[in-house]
Amino acid sequence: MSLPVRPRRAAQALILGIGLVLCGCGADTAGSGSGKSGPLTLGFVNGGASQFHTCLQRSVELTAKNNFAKLVSANSEQDAAKELANIEDMIERKVDAIILQTVSTDALKKDIEKAKDAGIPVFLTSVSADPDDILGAVVVDLEQVGRLDAQWIADDAAGRRAEVGIVAGAPGAASDLLVGGFTKALPANAEVVAHQPGMFDAAKAAKVAAAMATAHPGLDYAFVANEQMAFAAREAFDAAGADKVKIVTVNGTDEALAALKDGRFSATVSNSAGNTGELAVQNAIALLRGRKAAKIDHTPIRLVTKGNADMAPLYCPNGL
Repeated sequence: MSLPVRPRRAAQALILGIGLVLCGCGADTAGSGSGKSGPLTLGFVNGGASQFHTCLQRSVELTAKNNFAKLVSANSEQDAAKELANIEDMIERKVDAIILQTVSTDALKKDIEKAKDAGIPVFLTSVSADPDDILGAVVVDLEQVGRLDAQWIADDAAGRRAEVGIVAGAPGAASDLLVGGFTKALPANAEVVAHQPGMFDAAKAAKVAAAMATAHPGLDYAFVANEQMAFAAREAFDAAGADKVKIVTVNGTDEALAALKDGRFSATVSNSAGNTGELAVQNAIALLRGRKAAKIDHTPIRLVTKGNADMAPLYCPNGL
């Protein structure tokens, strides 16, 4: 699903209210009959402190407030053990539901089981799980995000042999899905010659990019798993004399759109963290209340380049 093409600021009012409209678009709906009544308390367990996580946090906070729900927040800081401890803390607090941005799909099953045993439903953001085990989810099709960047490289390389480097995020969850979609969609003429985790950390990504530039002087493209890392990688490539390396990345922030226009980045894939957080809270509340809502909903994504950067959706539609 993609948003209609229109100027970014003019689209803000549409995006702000799009959460309820998206419910049921191509997804199974649930909820009818009795549900929870009275004030709700939601627990939100975030996964890190990147720009995505920060925007997601604020969007969840604002949407909870606008829907008269109390919010209790925690951050797992990319640590699966801390995530489980945060789930246990939310159980102790007796929240009505836990909204979870997981750091590891491998650890997710244990998190869900722990909450389920305590009778507390889990609502996921970015990824999904067995629908029977969760309250619902707002999913970013991360494999498709990776595929879109790979398809841009395929079009740009136009059959020529190309060397590609990958600066991944933290192993597990989002990064593995992104990179998996990317590598599977690369054409046969594009060879991955380097693949290292940047841990969603700009300083680490810069070191990885610098090492790639030294080890692979013929590098043509770099796929970087978020834009914060991509900016650091761009500086590192340039400092190493690898200024011709074309970067494709993920998110669609205002800063990245500016980088597309001036040539620092070649492509990104927009997926609004603000939209994800808004949908998560709205749908979780609706499902808890027994109202009809999408059990598995989707955050719109779109490939963005210099040519359509002015029409890209807002990354943080609440102006964060």
